[in-house]
Amino acid sequence: MRIPLDYYRILGLPLAASDEQLRQSYSDRIVQLPRREYSPAAISARKQLIKEAYVVLSNPKERSSYDQLYLAHAYGSDGNGNATVAVETHTTSKKTDTDIQSLGIEISEKELVGALLILQELGEYELVLKLGNNYLTNNSKVISARLANNLESEDFLASSDYPDIVLTVALACLELGREQWQQGHYESAAVSLETGQQTLEREGLFSSVQAEIQADLYKLRPYRILELLALPEDKVEQRQQGLAFLHEVLNERGGIDGSGNDQSGLNVDDFLRFIQQLRNYLTVVEQHQLFEVESKRPCAVATYLTVYALIARGFSQRQPALIRQARQMLMRLGKRQDVHLEQALCALLLGQTEESTRVLELSQEYEALAFIREKSLNSPDLLPGLCLYAEQWLKDEVFLHFRDLSKQQASLKDYFANQQVQAYLEALPTDAVTTDQSPVINRQSFSQHPRETDHSSGVSFKFTQGQTANVDLLQIPDHHRQEHPHFTPTGGNAPPDKFSRNTKSHTDVGKISANQPRAKAVKHHPHGATKSTPEVKKRRRRKPRQPVNRGYPQRQTGLTPTKMVKKRLILTVFGSLVGILLIWLLVSTTFGWVKNLLFPEPILSGGQLSVQLNEPPIDIPDPTRELEPPKGSLSDAMAQEVIQTWLSTKAEALGPKYNLDGLPLILTDTIISQWRGLMQQERSQNRHRTYHHTVNLEYVDQKSDRALVVARVREVTQFYQLGQIRNFKDETLRVRYSLIRQGDRWRIDGMSVIN
Repeated sequence: MRIPLDYYRILGLPLAASDEQLRQSYSDRIVQLPRREYSPAAISARKQLIKEAYVVLSNPKERSSYDQLYLAHAYGSDGNGNATVAVETHTTSKKTDTDIQSLGIEISEKELVGALLILQELGEYELVLKLGNNYLTNNSKVISARLANNLESEDFLASSDYPDIVLTVALACLELGREQWQQGHYESAAVSLETGQQTLEREGLFSSVQAEIQADLYKLRPYRILELLALPEDKVEQRQQGLAFLHEVLNERGGIDGSGNDQSGLNVDDFLRFIQQLRNYLTVVEQHQLFEVESKRPCAVATYLTVYALIARGFSQRQPALIRQARQMLMRLGKRQDVHLEQALCALLLGQTEESTRVLELSQEYEALAFIREKSLNSPDLLPGLCLYAEQWLKDEVFLHFRDLSKQQASLKDYFANQQVQAYLEALPTDAVTTDQSPVINRQSFSQHPRETDHSSGVSFKFTQGQTANVDLLQIPDHHRQEHPHFTPTGGNAPPDKFSRNTKSHTDVGKISANQPRAKAVKHHPHGATKSTPEVKKRRRRKPRQPVNRGYPQRQTGLTPTKMVKKRLILTVFGSLVGILLIWLLVSTTFGWVKNLLFPEPILSGGQLSVQLNEPPIDIPDPTRELEPPKGSLSDAMAQEVIQTWLSTKAEALGPKYNLDGLPLILTDTIISQWRGLMQQERSQNRHRTYHHTVNLEYVDQKSDRALVVARVREVTQFYQLGQIRNFKDETLRVRYSLIRQGDRWRIDGMSVIN
């Protein structure tokens, strides 16, 4: 059998290697051993080929002849393949014929496993698979015939190279799959890994290697999901396979934020980032169906993502019933988290403008409120700015995460001009809205529309209240309120008459129009007379009877028994108060005397305080001097310094030295564990980064010991693995930082990328 190998490759040497290099390489190669699963016969065959190469190249005469052949193969102009050279080997007493066209060596069948081992060490995985599969195919019938006799099966397998070649083929599939994985060809990598696993399972050999391949398949599964779902929508079968893999992962984990183990190696934060990245490859219908099922586990993250899918689908497909369902899911969340902005936007899309502006005032989204107030300066309310913000929010923060809506514009004018939307809003009953934490009965549950149907997909959605939460998924920080949600209680009940849907007097943005709720019909009397209140029959009141005098003398006091009791009660209370006051005066006086006797006050020594009329007792500051900010306030310079300190600390922690000492000085305990986990993962995979940052401060808002800082950060990142640069990224991000004052130092309590 001819194998495309040469002696220099077997020893891992260049053509111009010296004799010393030759000896050193031979010593190193002969000491190296393959995996422990190989039999002694396979290891011996490998050593035999290495020794044969060393014998030929260590002989000056044979090496000279072999070098001529080697150079003729590499640089010769004659490509007819007729020139041959015979090299005599002392170790095997055979001839190795090599030609120009295919430089190789002749081996026996027993040396095949040794040659396959060497080819695998050289990274020739495709060649190993070709030669190994040919051997397995040609010998499968012989193996089956011999294994049919149970008495000979164990002896034959012990003396045959068949298990070693099966192992070599499986390991070649494993290494080829890992190589394709690194190149980003995830489905090809999965095919290679599954081929190796099936080869071992078919033969029933090497369970430990099977487990190793299966572990890689589990870790590869999230990458396969992303690759399959990123395919065009006409690749229905492949995308359905990706969704099936996703459901398997979610079931094994117990939901998006579950604690189950899907063997992928992703912790909860990493998996949230994976879900966030995954959303960009799913349509609005796919996300709705996926997250609605997940929200019933229950899962707070899935419920919040369901809200976004309902709003996006309801607006884009002109189905306000879905937006109403999203609002119902947000109502309970408002008892423990600040989702008033989302509630206000849902109320606006349902035509309830007064309710939307009222709920908006309860929100703590400072940046959004600043934008809305700025755009509503010349208006009596916040409705114009809210309409502009709603269009921007739908386009930049909602539609952006759906592959079929990412390029769609959001127009409130077109939405409210739709006849289906107008008809629904006219018939929409008034919802009971609460803004406190007390249990609330939702009027909508008793309305005449207990269920709305999505006719486009045939799916029926029941109006139920769910539990939601803000999430941070892949940029494991993401845009708005994802990394560290603030749970904010609300207060106050809204009367039902606040649910007005007339917007003509507020703004012409989109020209929102809807009818006022119809007035209740007046009930008519059966005889035609209209009555507002039921008739009350008048009855004569009987005079109370006088008490009968049975001969006992009656005392004329002028007071009834009831009045006498009240008078006595008042006198008793007044007397009690006077007694308490006298006792208090007596006790306080006695206590003062005792205190002066036992603890006399010290007599002041020294001169009297010198106070002059023409000079103030304290220094009065210069009125022309610029006022200094009060102690503890966060100035723009201090905010800039805090952000710069954090970016420098992050560069040190993710750098080649993995210095984590600065994290407790700039981060709070709520987020420091997340960054430590990321940095430990980078260290375990021998990866690090270098950063160059440029910071421009945009917005600083402080309330007591908390502050909100918005900055535009340009981040230039170089990614390294095993000391070699792997990737480069230059991006400019708007980041919102939540700061908290602890003692005399400001620390970062949360951060998220806005856009």
